[in-house]
Amino acid sequence: MVMLKLDGSQHFRQRLVLSTISGKAMQIDNIRADDENPGLRDYEASLLRLFEKVTNGCKVEINETGTRLRYRPGFVHGGFDLEHDCGLSRGIGYFLEPLCLISIFGKYPLSIRLYGITNDSTDVSVDTWRTVTCPLMRQLVGQEGVEGNFELKIIKRGSVPNGGGEILFKVPMMKRKLPPVSLVEEGLVKRVRGIAFATKVSPQTTNRVVDGARGVLNNLLPDVYIFTDHMSGREAGESPGYGVLLVAETNSGRMLGAEVAMAGDMQRDDQFIPEDVGKRASYMLLEEVSKGGVVDTSHQALILLMCAFGPEEINEVRLGPLTPYTVKTLRHIKEFLGVQFNIRPENTSGTIFLSCIGAGVTNLSKRIQ
Repeated sequence: MVMLKLDGSQHFRQRLVLSTISGKAMQIDNIRADDENPGLRDYEASLLRLFEKVTNGCKVEINETGTRLRYRPGFVHGGFDLEHDCGLSRGIGYFLEPLCLISIFGKYPLSIRLYGITNDSTDVSVDTWRTVTCPLMRQLVGQEGVEGNFELKIIKRGSVPNGGGEILFKVPMMKRKLPPVSLVEEGLVKRVRGIAFATKVSPQTTNRVVDGARGVLNNLLPDVYIFTDHMSGREAGESPGYGVLLVAETNSGRMLGAEVAMAGDMQRDDQFIPEDVGKRASYMLLEEVSKGGVVDTSHQALILLMCAFGPEEINEVRLGPLTPYTVKTLRHIKEFLGVQFNIRPENTSGTIFLSCIGAGVTNLSKRIQ
C-alpha cells in the first residue's frame, strides 16, 4: 500500500477523509513537535476513535510523544445506533464534516448520536448543519441511488465550556457514483431566515438578538423572519449561552449562512449585549453575500471535495474569494486523488469558477450492477 508522507498538524480532518476515500495510507510527522504541549490533541484522538467506529480494518499507530501518526484506512461500514462523545475541546461541528463525507460511501447508512458542544465560536454549529449543509448535501448527492436521507435532530443544546449537548445525525449511503456537480448560478437574495437560541439565560435574550439582527436587515429587504429557540432544564445542557444563525436564500436555491455564538457569562460585559450579537451576525451575513459564490466561505472546502469525488466528467462550481483553508484543500485533493482544478476568475463579479474532472469515487462496499 502506498504511504504518503505529510508534515505538521494542520488540516488533520481533510487528510483523514482523503486518506480513507482514496485508500492511501499516510504518515504525518512533526505534529506540533516544537509546541510546549507536543503531539495530537484530545479532539484529534477523539476523531480517530470516531473513524474506527464507522470503518472496518483501519489501523492507527501513534508514537510515544504523539508527534507521529500512521494511518491505514479501512472500509467504511456505517451502522445504526452508534454513539460518540466528542469531548469539550471542540464543538460537534468539527466532527460532522469528516463523518458525513466518508459515510456516504459506507456499506450501510449511518445513524449516530454525538454528545458535546453544539454551539461555539470556533466550529460550524449544528444549526448551520441542519439548515444549510444538509440541504446542500442532498442536492450534491441527488435522489437516485441513495438509501436513506441526510437528517440532523438537536435533542439537547450544549454551550461552552461544559457542553452537555446531544444530536442525532443520519447520513444516507450511495449505491453507486455521485452525480456531476454543476453549481454556477448565484441568484439574488430573496429572503433571510434564521434561528436565535438561548440556553440557561433569560428568555428575553433571544428576542433582543432578533431585534438587533432585524434592525440591520430590514433596511435592505422586508422578508426577514428569525425563529427563537429557548431551552431550559435538561435540554439546555450544562452551561449558559446564546447566539444566532442567519441564512440568506437566493432565487436560484442557494443558501449562505453566518452565525455568532456567545457563552452566557459574557453577558455581563457591555461589549457583548444580545443586540450587538444580532448586529454582528447580520454584518457577517452581508459580507458573505458581497463575496459572491454559490456557498459561503465555511462550505467552500466541502463542495470542492464533493467535486473531486464526483464522476470522471466536468464538475464545476462558482465561489467567492478562496480562504487559506480552501487553498490547502485544493493541494490535498491533488496530492491524494490526483485531481487538479481549472481556476477561472470573473472580474466583473469578483467570483471564481473552479472546474475539474472528478476522480470517479465509487462505493466499494456495493456490488457493481
